[in-house]
Amino acid sequence: MGTPSALGGSVFSGGIARKKVCVEPDGLRRFQAHRPRLFALAYRMLGSASEAEDAVQEIYLRWDGTDRTAIRSAEAWLSTAVVNLCRSWLLSARARRESYVGPWLPEPVPTAAGQLGPLESAEERELVSLALLTAMERLSPVERAVFVLREAFGYAHREIADMLTLTEANSQQIFRRAGLRVREGRARFDVPSDHARELIERFLKAAGNGDVEALERTLAADVTSTADGGGVVTAARRPIVGAGKVARYLAGLFRWEVPGLEIALQELNGSLAVVAWAGGSPLLVVDVETTGGTVSALRLVVNPDKLAYLGRATAPPA
Repeated sequence: MGTPSALGGSVFSGGIARKKVCVEPDGLRRFQAHRPRLFALAYRMLGSASEAEDAVQEIYLRWDGTDRTAIRSAEAWLSTAVVNLCRSWLLSARARRESYVGPWLPEPVPTAAGQLGPLESAEERELVSLALLTAMERLSPVERAVFVLREAFGYAHREIADMLTLTEANSQQIFRRAGLRVREGRARFDVPSDHARELIERFLKAAGNGDVEALERTLAADVTSTADGGGVVTAARRPIVGAGKVARYLAGLFRWEVPGLEIALQELNGSLAVVAWAGGSPLLVVDVETTGGTVSALRLVVNPDKLAYLGRATAPPA
């Protein structure tokens, strides 16, 4: 994740100049120890890596201006501050996303180096998947906060209630409701990673060759392809459904003639994704969801604003 270019001077996050701050070494050390976790929490709340960086930077400024001698637990204070800041930001984000051009998808984040914390199980990988983060858009800000704190970070309902100013019983009820809404109609991961890689490689080869029939054989009959161009880059503004239609769409898409185009597989959001690079910058991310030995859903991110963090956080293929 991005780190400030200077602490104790002008702080930069995502290239944005921030207020000058000067935290004493112990306070800075305590904050930096929690920074990766705060970013992981903010990203799960917002679905945006760039906004998560800004949220963490805002909390850093609040930490700087707080009497820390009265804080018993830095982790509790910082986690509470960031989750409640994200709750308020989600209210305005919802209005922006309602006027967004075409489908809205979360920003992809590289995870091979532990950027979102340990992802050692299928359940942990699912919780940062673009599929689940997209489904979490159905939740209200408080539902999303309870779900993330409980499911992804393992907080007890008593702690969540204190953080969000709820009752413990209310937190439990909200969590059950949020879980049902998020996973409605969804299957958990069921393809081992080695089989998933083989399937994605066959899919990518067929798409690159423009072999519509071979490509269609890798797709589920009811596969959906959703593209996020944000009105900045031309992309399908409605999901494409069905193996035949999706195969023809992708075969055309992969006929791009871009100088220096390189296509690679990379771990993003806990699973393999297809990334197209040119001139040292990512142009396209294809998130590939597999179910029952076929590709069941595709999420294409081409909005350059959504790929900026990936470009900063990842070196292009050698």
